[in-house]
Amino acid sequence: MAGKRGVTINDIARLANVSKATVSRVLNHKPDVDVETRERVLRIVEEQGFVPSIVASDLAGGRSRLVGVLAPPFTWPMLPDVMRGVAEAVTETPFELVLYTINDSMRDMDRSRLIEHILASKLTSGLLAIFPGPVAQQLTRLYKQRFPLVMIDDQAVPTDMPWIRSDNVGGAYAAVRHLIQLGHRRIAHIQGPMSYLVSRERHQGYSQALQETGLEINPDLVLEGDFQMIGGRAAAAKLFALPPGKRPTAIFASSDLTAYGVLAAAEEYNIQIPGDMALVGFDDLSLSPYIHPPLTTVRQDFAEMGRRGFELLLSMIETPRPSFREGGNFSTAQANGDMQHTAGTGEVIHLALPAHLVVRVSSGAPPVESETPDTPSLTFNKG
Repeated sequence: MAGKRGVTINDIARLANVSKATVSRVLNHKPDVDVETRERVLRIVEEQGFVPSIVASDLAGGRSRLVGVLAPPFTWPMLPDVMRGVAEAVTETPFELVLYTINDSMRDMDRSRLIEHILASKLTSGLLAIFPGPVAQQLTRLYKQRFPLVMIDDQAVPTDMPWIRSDNVGGAYAAVRHLIQLGHRRIAHIQGPMSYLVSRERHQGYSQALQETGLEINPDLVLEGDFQMIGGRAAAAKLFALPPGKRPTAIFASSDLTAYGVLAAAEEYNIQIPGDMALVGFDDLSLSPYIHPPLTTVRQDFAEMGRRGFELLLSMIETPRPSFREGGNFSTAQANGDMQHTAGTGEVIHLALPAHLVVRVSSGAPPVESETPDTPSLTFNKG
């Protein structure tokens, strides 16, 4: 540790006539220091203008008070909410955060070096990885080296490390069921990139809702997008160009950004939403209640993801695993379930947070002419 004017923890220990470990215990508010010694150390710290560095490890316990966060670029629209949840959880602890960022433009070698640096530097006690994408497998290896790590991800199949996400299948199912209950039968789905697990899960929820009511999945109404406005606009243009009898009466977009692209295409094609076509998104971004029309969407609680992720990571730091067990058990927990890190058994937590439908203006009833005589009745199986 170094402080103001180059004063170090060694200087404080010498001036107070105590060991470096004693100075560290005082600075870290440990109870096992007598009152007189504590007051003497604190007085010298103040006189010397010593500022402890949070980068230094706790000399008595050998553990850093820093926690790493591996995050996507700041332009990622969900990141502020996730970080808000992390920050709220951190304020209740003595820990501080170190932020690492990755992006799609980084080469694989650069990503590998970053992960290796996190382990080699021993700067942090653990790592919360937010949507790490292509480095997920490297993080798994890091976790197997007994480094505390929790991942918030929706791109790949859950790996054998603690993992938190939204219930994408249930959220998509609720969105499409809502449209069916409004009377829609031709419901299109603009997917995300199908290489992502989240895209496949939301398509699964879409398919399940249709199949449970006897509605066939029309491949002409299922298009792959990119989770962005440009992909949503391009896919919607293809749907709007279909003949009136083939055109959908409702669209379930894989993300709110995709839905924004649909709204842009609807204006270009002079299609009224929800008058001519209903629209539902997924995410509930901060802009979605304020666009025209306000967007019906599925809310992901990104702040809760961040909070739960940090709390789980903290439990791992405070109760380290004795060893990693290959083939350990997996626990797919619900949001109100037990999230305690089961280090002693080798069990790995996989937590699925609920995703809730938020109904606004963009999902209205379909035009009367959209109904056909052979429309099946609405029946839902309990699931």
